[in-house]
Parts: sequence; structure tokens; C-alpha cells
Amino acid sequence: MMKFRFRRQGADPQREKLKQELFAFHKTVEHGFPNQPSALAFDPELRIMAIGTRSGAVRIYGAPGVEFTGLHHNAATVAQMHFLPGQGRLLTLLDDNSLHLWEIVPHNGCAHLEEMLSFQLPSRPVFDGASTLPSLSRVTVVLLVADGNRAALGTEGGSVFFLNMDTLTLLEGQTLAPDEVLRSLPDDYRCGKALGPVESLQGHLQDPSKILIGYSRGLLVIWSQTAHCVERVFLGNQQLESLCWERSGSTVVSSHSDGSYAIWPADSGSSLVLQPTAATMPYGPFPCKAINKILWRNCESGGHFIIFSGGMPRASYGDRHCVSVLQAETLVTLDFTSRVIDFFTVHSTLLEDEFDDPQALAVLLEEELVVLDLQTPGWPAVPAPYLAPLHSSAITCSAHVANVPAKLWARLVSSGEQQSPQPTSSTSSWPITGGQNLAQEPSQRGLLLTGHEDGTVRFWDASGVALRPLYKLSTAALFQTDCEHADSLAQAAEDDWPPFRKVGCFDPYSDDPRLGVQKVALCKYTARMVVAGTAGQVLVLELSDVPAEQAVSVASMDLLQDREGFTWKGHDQLSPSTGPLPWPAGFQPQVLVQCLPPAAITAVTLHTEWGLVAFGTSHGFGVFDYQRKSPVLARCTLHPNDSLAMEGPLSRVKSLKKSLRQSFRRIRKSRVSGKKRAVNASSKLQEANAQLAEQAYPHDVEVTPVQRRIEPRSADDSLSGVVRCLYFADTFLRDAVHHGPTLWAGTNSGSVFAYALEVPAAATGSEKRPEQAVEAVLGKEVQLMHRAPVVAVTVLDGRGRPLPEPYEASRDLAQAPDMQGGHAVLIASEEQFKVFTLPKVSAKTKFKLTAHEGCRVRKVALATFASVACEDYAETCLACLTNLGDVHVFSVPGLRPQVHYSCIRKEDISGIASCVFTRHGQGFYLISPSEFERFSLSARNITEPLCSLDIRWPRDTTCDSYRLQESPKLSQANGTPGIILAPRSCDGSPSPARSKGAGDTLEPSEATLSPISMDSATSADTTLDTTGDVTMEDVRDFLGGTPEESAECGAR
Repeated sequence: MMKFRFRRQGADPQREKLKQELFAFHKTVEHGFPNQPSALAFDPELRIMAIGTRSGAVRIYGAPGVEFTGLHHNAATVAQMHFLPGQGRLLTLLDDNSLHLWEIVPHNGCAHLEEMLSFQLPSRPVFDGASTLPSLSRVTVVLLVADGNRAALGTEGGSVFFLNMDTLTLLEGQTLAPDEVLRSLPDDYRCGKALGPVESLQGHLQDPSKILIGYSRGLLVIWSQTAHCVERVFLGNQQLESLCWERSGSTVVSSHSDGSYAIWPADSGSSLVLQPTAATMPYGPFPCKAINKILWRNCESGGHFIIFSGGMPRASYGDRHCVSVLQAETLVTLDFTSRVIDFFTVHSTLLEDEFDDPQALAVLLEEELVVLDLQTPGWPAVPAPYLAPLHSSAITCSAHVANVPAKLWARLVSSGEQQSPQPTSSTSSWPITGGQNLAQEPSQRGLLLTGHEDGTVRFWDASGVALRPLYKLSTAALFQTDCEHADSLAQAAEDDWPPFRKVGCFDPYSDDPRLGVQKVALCKYTARMVVAGTAGQVLVLELSDVPAEQAVSVASMDLLQDREGFTWKGHDQLSPSTGPLPWPAGFQPQVLVQCLPPAAITAVTLHTEWGLVAFGTSHGFGVFDYQRKSPVLARCTLHPNDSLAMEGPLSRVKSLKKSLRQSFRRIRKSRVSGKKRAVNASSKLQEANAQLAEQAYPHDVEVTPVQRRIEPRSADDSLSGVVRCLYFADTFLRDAVHHGPTLWAGTNSGSVFAYALEVPAAATGSEKRPEQAVEAVLGKEVQLMHRAPVVAVTVLDGRGRPLPEPYEASRDLAQAPDMQGGHAVLIASEEQFKVFTLPKVSAKTKFKLTAHEGCRVRKVALATFASVACEDYAETCLACLTNLGDVHVFSVPGLRPQVHYSCIRKEDISGIASCVFTRHGQGFYLISPSEFERFSLSARNITEPLCSLDIRWPRDTTCDSYRLQESPKLSQANGTPGIILAPRSCDGSPSPARSKGAGDTLEPSEATLSPISMDSATSADTTLDTTGDVTMEDVRDFLGGTPEESAECGAR
């Protein structure tokens, strides 16, 4: 008879309530630099900065932790952005000729960014006899008029329109057409070519009624709004790029397409100015590129600043991205590695001040933001507390370390400060300081480590909203590369003119792709780490507070174990530098282990208590004793048909004949096996139908879902020997009485190798073990049925909890594992999770994810989920990311599904591959080469912006009826769902549910938990859905409006 498994009817309400207290999905904040920036704005009164992107995203930044994010609905490129000073309002112009008004709106003590109004400008001429407005073509420039809530719009047709900012509608009767300007020009100038588009609009700081208008032809006009006439005309003939009005209004500076700029007198008695007082081509006399933007800033100490972008000699330096800073006789050409988008100066804008006295220069580039201190001699760069370019070199791997000890944190910060000394001047602090961060100080520190293509590892403060750079480790100095020679040649080739100065840290070029970091592991208690690279190099490093000059021990391990018939066709290994080398304070290498063949490292793990490091490649895995500097174990995992593993990731050598032969063999084999399965399946189907006809089963009981049939993978598949995971554990392997050190290794072919390690015990009171050799003996070997790649291996103690990290138990930093009850090992493959008992390695429980859900496992991690209702209650669960971008959470060790959420688009392969889980239910993944999206699976542990902005201006309540979005949700870029800000009490403090929302919290005690509470039999395979029913009454209550007002909003 066939056996049926039945599921309990319904779900346990108590368990469902507990799930809501433990799990909740939020996409909270985006770390890093916005991808593809296109516009920049700065509010000098509120000290906040806005960045727009090509995807239509709007990011506003203030002090560290103060961030606001919005996204335009049509996702067009943000062409221009302008703040209404001091009002917390932002006007954006998109490349589809639409205008949008955003406002930072307070709500429950916090603030969020909301789109209030939008206006689609017609892009084609409007033939309407009733309209008094001339045809409105594409808008080229926007100016916010200082004397009221109006904006001036310059267009391609040469007209200037005026816009009411309260309603975002055009004002009739105030349009300046090109014909009115032409009437004020001499006949010989008027008969020439057309004025062209409006290139620049500038307001007079002292007299807001005057507007300086610049046309593409080179004509400059001062227009009086009160008299509605042209006051002064400057007859320029060179194609105009930009304008700047000096603070007093007596001087106008124009920049042109030929690389020159001109200075015009604006206070002369004549209304017609024929020639500029001075015209200069800074990098002439040979043809130069256009000066795209120019600024003039005067100083009380004398010697004004002229700052401009572009203007480089076209033939020799036309491909450089430069901003030039000129003061008196000092000229510095800032040389960047990416395109200049825009720049601004932080200076005084008060009417009573006579001078600008610029404090800082902020330059937005395509790949980074650079801020220079203009009040310190030498104009040094100011370290950025956020917006650091994560992709200064391409990210190749990442890892997260939670609960970093305060001592290690202080040492890392000190090492980072020695790398880039902080400026001593008090004026050179970060100039963008607007807003107030309301989030509480994180209760613990979290580190995000990123490995890069150039061989560096960067340490980031991931404790809060602002991702702050702490320290950078470089491994390239250990190897002999050609980078030093290339740099010296480049320096020698450059002349003293122009006076270039390299600025910024974005460097997309790698000197040698073999330097790329593939895996990193850090022990936070001993300050040791492992960095493994693309050419099989494994570095063991130790943190030192002082610089040192020392030689690095080099060892090699042959993972092929002299197997015949294998020839490595990939890249060569890196050549280590010989002799003592100088190392700065920070992580200094102690041992270099070179794997042979020099394939990329695919897995690494470190156990500092035993002094061992394990690493794996596509050929096998090895264990190295870094205390004695001697190898312990080398195991080859290659299959005889693993030819692809010998080519390496950088090799282009591949036999077409062999690959075709293998493809035909697979096709032939699948056809033969398919026929056999068809014959067997038909006979078994008839038997099953006969048995089903004889028996009846209760139809009112829910049957488990039909599982998909999973085809076993062939052992002949290429790259089957790739080592996917390595894990050290102190557990029972030989018998149920004696426990000891073990090593577990999982491969791409579904094989798991378990080795028993003989590690000499350290003396009492000492952490250093005796100088005796470590031995490894193969204890168990497990082969999964379908040969699915093994993603992770974890040993669970007698209470079903994961084993603590090295030194956690011995230093009383975590609860000691239960060594009395039976241990179990959790093996996660791409298709299923399975728990085996130890030491017998017999199956205990499993969950077939691929059979049930039709997806494959990509990332797994054990995480602690704390309850929002009870401070002392927490559960340890298994978090899993699939190839479809979904996140599933399972109980441990019962493997019962708890919740699952859609997290990443299934098409975003790089985002799925880059995902990293934290120990407390959060995660990071790359949404672009320069940005990490942070998300939370925990209902209690949430890191999100909680900030406010002090805005003092009379708000017009009638404008609320024009709002496009009535939701208090924060619309994020890159498809991120909205986030409701944390509810706050009357005094502005966070609500108890989010009181620990700033960073990963300390792990609560699980002493009161039992396996029954963590794996209740009543737990159902359901998805948690906390979305309630929202009625119109709820919306009205939230908005504080009456039904009549709501009807009025709908009519509009």
C-alpha cells in the first residue's frame, strides 16, 4: 500500500503571532555612491545636498545619517535640480521636459521626501489661437527667482518663461520672447545669425529683480523684471557655455566653447558693452575644449577664486576630466578619473556679507564625490563620512562581521587614521551638515568587508545608515607587479604644465587581475584574517598597531597530489617579493600559502584557536598550520573528466572538438536513460493506479504538494571538484563519547568530506598550543543522492544551536555548546537542506526546496531573530536566498518553513551572487557596481534613516490638495519598495518596537528556549502576510481631511 503524509488542518494562531513578532521584511537603506549621477544641487541655508540619477532617483544628504530618497514615476534622467533655499523644497527637471516639485515633509517627529507637484511641459509647438503663450520648446536652464515663489525657464527657442512655484503653472503675460531682446540690439548684430537657445540664467544677489540671460550665440542681456525691459547688453560673438555674476553685481564672467573665459563690466554707464575688459584662454594658445561651467568667488583676504571645468588642450589632454582652481597666481588643475557632472562652492550667501569667502569646493563626478577645503593651504581633500565609492576598484567579494569588540574597533580606526591623517584645522570638517540624525547610537558595531579586483580589502562601518570607510588593506605590495614601473613612466611623461593634481580614489584599472580578492575571513577576537586571491594565493595576516619591516614566510601546497594526466592551462602564480618589506600599521602578512595549480580560491575558513586555515579551489582543498608554518592536509577532489577545471578563469584555451564530443555524449546518454525511465515509469504507474483504486483516503484533509522530479546530476560534469564550502567544528565524528576538532568540506558534485584533526591542546592559561604537528584523518564521506552542489555545512549542538565561533566559549563571550546531547550536521545543497545525526551520519530530517518551490539555493546563513514583544526571546533560523531572488527562513533543526519574501529581481544575477547575510537577520546585496541595498528579515533589528530637518518657512496649507502622493512611504530608487518611517511618541523618541533599530543588536540569551518552542509541530508551511485591509476612512483619518476635501483632491 502507498503511504500518504497528511498535514494538520489550519495554522496555529499562537505560532502565527510569534512569527509576526520575529520576522518582517524591509528594504531599509542604500549604501554607497548613487549609480550614474546626472545632476547636483545644494541648499546653502539648510546645508543639504541633492543628487539626481539617470534612473530618475533623487537622493538628499545632510549630516551623517540624514538621508532622504525619492524616485520619479517615469524614471527619466534628472537633468537639473534646484533647491528653494531654506524651504526644504526641490525642483527637478527631467529630460522628458517635465518639472517636479519635491518637499521634505515632517511626519510623527521624522521627515521624508515626497513629490508634491508635477508639470509636463509641451515639447512641440502648440497651435492654439486662445493661448497667449508662444510655443514652448525644450527647457534648457532653470533659475529660481529670489524675490518670490517663481522660476524662470530658458528654452531652446530662446524664450524665457516664468513659473508659479506654488501651483507649478506658467504665468501668462511675463514671458520674455527673443523678439523683445532683438529690438534692443544694434542692426549689424541683429542681422546676423539667431540668438540660439538660452544657455544660462543668473540672478543678482543684491537686486533680485534683475536676471542675467546668456544665449548660445554669445549675447549677454541683463533683464529688469520690474521695468520689463533690457537694461544692459553685452555683445559677445563666441559660443556661450555658462555665466556667473560676481557677488556685488559689478562684474560678469562668461565661459565659451573655445576654452576661454571673458570678464565683462556690469556697472559701466553705457547700456551697450561691445568688448569684455579681459578675455583669457588658460590652457591656450592651441585649440582647447569648452569650459562647461565657471564660478567667480571673492575673498576678504584678496585674490578672488575662478573655478571652471573643462578648457583642456584638445590634442594633448582632451580626454582628461578636470576642474581648475585659480586664485591670484596659483593655478591647480584637479585631474579626476571619471567625468565631471557638476560642482558647487560652500560659501556665505547672507545679504549683509560683502564677500563670498568660499569654504569648500564639492565636485560631483560620474563615479565619486570629492570635496576640497579651500581655506587650508594646498586645498586638501576632505574625507567623506558617506558616499564613498565602493567600486573604486571592482568588488569581487564581501563579508559581514557582527558584534565587533571595542578594542578591535579602536585599533582599526587608528590604523585607518594613520593611512589618511585627518586635517588638524577645524574649518576643514565635512561641510554638508544639514538635518539631525534621530536614530539611537548602535548598541554594537558591525563591519562590512569588501574584497576588490586590485587586491585590496576595505573595512566599512556598517553599524548605521551612513556606510563610513574605516581602513584599507592592500596585498599588492607583497607581489612583484609592473605597476610601479608604469607609474614612474607616466609621471616622467607629464610636463609641469598644466599643473595636474590627481584627486579622488576611483581607479577602475587593475594592474594584474590575479591580485583580485576572492574570499576573506576575519577573527574578531584575535585580530587575524585570511585573504585569498584569484591566483591561488592565501594570506594570513595579523593586526599590528605600529609599522614594521619583516619578511613573509612563503609555502606552497600541491592540491593535485601528483595526479597524472592533468595539465594546468591557466594563469601563472604571482611572484612574491623577496626580503624584508615595510608594512604600515594595520594588518600585516605573516604567511603566504600558494596553492598549486594556481586556481582561484573558492572557499576559505579560519580557526584561530587551533591555528589552522583551510582553503579550497576547483582542484581540491588543503589545511595549513600557520603557527608552525607547515601543511597539514591536501586532498584532490578532481574527477577524471574534470578537464574544464584545469583551464582556469583567465584562460582562453579550450578544445572545441572535446566540448562537442562531451555534448553529444550527454545527449546520447539522456536519450538512453529516458527510454529506460519511460518503461519503468509505465509499469510502476499501472501498479500505483491499481493500489489507488483499491483504497480510499479522507478527501477533507489537505495533501502535501506534489514534489517536482529532480534528475540526478552526472558525475562526469565539468567543475564537479570545485570546493564550495569549508567548516571547522569541535564535534563527535569517531564515536559518541569523544569529541574533537574536525574539518568539513563540500564540493560541487554533492560530496562532503569530514576529517578528524589531532590538534595539540594548549597549556592551561595559555592560548598558544605546543609546537607539535597537527594530523588529519578522514572520518566520514557523504555523497548526496542527486549530486547537487553543497553550499554550506554547519554542526548543531545538543540543543540544536550552531557551535560558537573560536574563543567565544573559552572567553565566556557566548554560551558554551551542549556536548552532552547528540550533535547533528546540517548540510545545505543547492536543492535541499538535510540534517544528519552524529557520529553515525544518519538522516534525521530534510526539506527539498527545489522539489517544493522549483528554485535553487544560492546563499544560506544561520541568523538569530529577536522578538519585538519579548526582550529575552529569540530563535536561531536558517536564512536562504534562491536563484529566483526570494528569501526563505526555516526553523533549526526542524527545517520547517517560516516565511519567505521576494527580495531581488531574478534577472539580477550579480545582485543575487553578491548577497551577504548578517548574524542578526539583516543582509546586503549590490544593486549597482557602487551601491549596496540593505534589507532586514527581522521585525526588531532594522537599520533605516530616522532624521529631521529644521525648516522655517510659512507652509501654505492649500498646497496640500496638489499632492501627488498621499502616502508617508519613502519611495526609493532601483525598484525598492516604500518604507514607512518608525512611529514616534509625542516627545520624538522612537517607539519601543524600533528602539533598537540602529544596527545589529546584541544577541539575546537563548537559555530559556527549547527545541519544542523553536520547532513547533503546529508550524505551517505558509507565507507571513502582515498587510491589513485599508479603507477610505483609514486614509482620511491619516491625512486629517474631511470627505469633502478628499473629493476635492480627487476632482483635481
